[in-house]
Amino acid sequence: MDTKATDPDVILGDRRDELDALDAQLLDILRRRIECCVSIAQLKREHDIPMMQPGRVGVVHQRAEAFGQEHGISTEFLRSLYEVIITETCRVEDLIIDEAPAPSDSAASR
Repeated sequence: MDTKATDPDVILGDRRDELDALDAQLLDILRRRIECCVSIAQLKREHDIPMMQPGRVGVVHQRAEAFGQEHGISTEFLRSLYEVIITETCRVEDLIIDEAPAPSDSAASR
């Protein structure tokens, strides 16, 4: 009997390699998304804009729902996924918005 023909690692190897590459891209996109949210939080802090923007959260959820419907992906799954992502980015934004302001150059030179 040819063990290669029944070995899951051999049978699934190419697909797993593809999945690993997609996971690496997904993680990098999440990193970039968080970096973008850091930049947004800095602007919110500078301009005294509240961290939570419920209208924006609704837009993100609506876009994910439409994507799910269009591509046959569970909209409940996408809603749950975005809840996790939004919760984490809100946590990061809160840290940035709530941190003490850096001393200005004139205050530091006194």
